[in-house]
Amino acid sequence: MHRTARIVWGVVPVLCLACALPAWAQKREVTVEYILSTFKPQHADVDIDTPDRKEWAQCKVELLEGKSGYLVLGPAGQVLRRFADTNGDDKTDQWGYYHNGLEVYRELDTNANNKIDQARWFNLGGTRWGVDANEDGKIDEWRQMSAEELSKLVVRALVTADTDLLTPLLVTKDDLKTLGIKGNLETRLMGSVSPIAAQWPKICKSSPVITPKTAWRRFDSSGPGLIPADTHKSKQDLLVTENAMAFVDYGDARQQGLVVLGELLKVGETWKLTGPPTPADPEGKIELPSGLVMFEAIRGAAPVAVAGATPDAVPEKVGKLFNKLRDLQEKPPAANATKSDWQKHYKDLDYVLVELFNEATTDDNREQWVRQLLDVINEGVQSGRYPTGIKRLKELDSEMAVQFPKLAAFAEYRRTWAEYTLAMRATEDDESRTKVHSQWLKDLEAFVEKHPRSDDSAEAALQLGFEYEFAGKVEKARGWYQRVVADYSKTDSAKRADGALLRLGLNGKLLALSGTGLQGGMIDTRQFKGKTLLVLFWDTRSKPAAEDLPALKELYQQYHAQGFEILGVSLDPEKEATVEFVKQRNVAWPQIHEAGGLESEPARKFGIITLPTMFLVDGNGKVMSRNASLDEIREALAGPGAKK
Repeated sequence: MHRTARIVWGVVPVLCLACALPAWAQKREVTVEYILSTFKPQHADVDIDTPDRKEWAQCKVELLEGKSGYLVLGPAGQVLRRFADTNGDDKTDQWGYYHNGLEVYRELDTNANNKIDQARWFNLGGTRWGVDANEDGKIDEWRQMSAEELSKLVVRALVTADTDLLTPLLVTKDDLKTLGIKGNLETRLMGSVSPIAAQWPKICKSSPVITPKTAWRRFDSSGPGLIPADTHKSKQDLLVTENAMAFVDYGDARQQGLVVLGELLKVGETWKLTGPPTPADPEGKIELPSGLVMFEAIRGAAPVAVAGATPDAVPEKVGKLFNKLRDLQEKPPAANATKSDWQKHYKDLDYVLVELFNEATTDDNREQWVRQLLDVINEGVQSGRYPTGIKRLKELDSEMAVQFPKLAAFAEYRRTWAEYTLAMRATEDDESRTKVHSQWLKDLEAFVEKHPRSDDSAEAALQLGFEYEFAGKVEKARGWYQRVVADYSKTDSAKRADGALLRLGLNGKLLALSGTGLQGGMIDTRQFKGKTLLVLFWDTRSKPAAEDLPALKELYQQYHAQGFEILGVSLDPEKEATVEFVKQRNVAWPQIHEAGGLESEPARKFGIITLPTMFLVDGNGKVMSRNASLDEIREALAGPGAKK
């Protein structure tokens, strides 16, 4: 039986609501409608479960043990909200919001003044912990944040031109004091971040990559690397990641945009910017600024052996080389430059990196330059701008076995990919492409066997699973997915492989899938029991998905009255693109959308690797086909066993 809880409320925090509640409302009957319609997260950048209003009658409110707060439970019994009084003063001071049964966001009143002063993101919602010291609804300080989440906030600050959102992301003087960074490095860092707030409006308008529709897609970086405390005479070791970048969608379907974040420094549990984020030129002019902390480590690693030299003095040769490297990175040839221009560019990079390697005095620094050199040459070969670089990659691959055995796998993996890319470009017919592809698979298998503990082997083994699945060799693909899960269990590759295994075994099994509807609320495949259901994983960028759409709309119109349903699972990074597409194309069926695109929870759960992917489910909720084609769908709907 539905039970309505009565809670004695204190003053409801003003910042939880659109306005303060009048006195008569501060002690009232707490209902599902009151909670779900009144209380919203102060920060809206988190996916929470809120059922459609028509489902609210199936939800209920339950008292927490000891009447210290209450739970709101959804139609399937899942937790939607958990609001609690943690200090026993009969006033709510903790507001928890849930997604897929997990708490993803929490607001707190830690000083008992009925105003929110902290916000935390958990589980699927992230790892952030922010403090709103002046209780104005904006985060003033971050106590915890991953580098990836930092990149998301930077992109949002660029799109909204919000200086207040940016400022807490910058390293501060107090941060440097906490880390024990003093002297020249402190001066350089503060000089790097201090002007950013004033320059922010101009930075936000500096590139066509930043538009009102720009959406974060993924994060990438080099590192992180650990700089020993004695390098800078800091209080503790410094954790730094170099060449951090955020990839974004900005409306051009042909390419992604890029925001260069540069060097990130970890302060406690929070990553911070040490310089201005810069949207890259969409024509490919990518600026990779030198990292101040890492650069100072290089300076400190090779002190000048000259009487009277100061501790911060830079060896003249190292300084010139580093400036040259920075110039080459910041000013590459134009996108339409000749091959000879690009070849000279990569050779110049090669020369400078080798010279920096020769000047380095520690193995860690030497390893850093070798890794960067291998990545630079590999990028040149795979981009098609430096095909002759394959000879250099082979030379470096051979040298690693002698000079840096622990980098042997790193070098070999990049050489293998580069050779495969060149060979595929040189093929002119299907038979040649098949031979090249078969040899590449053999090379990947040999790599995994030779370097079973390499970081790259998890990716190589997952790639083998993908390739064999594409080729229809399901059992061989399953074997590689199982190997990734067993041997590389702590990697992201293992999570994707586990999802792929679940997907491969779906036929004949009950399908369990739920997620946030495009218009809010939860959608669960159990809602479609008794009907033939097609679950369609897609995104607006997939040409095959767009090509299938007219046929699917025709089938939906023809068989919907007979019990045929379609549930779309959009894997667009941001839901705005899906909303616009669905509206323009007049798509009638419901859609699930979770943040993250191909890294979202539904995609990872089933190891989705190609779009569209379609599951055909019978009226009992069991999967008839985990990889349905249009012909299979037509046959199932028109056949003798079809629902009438």
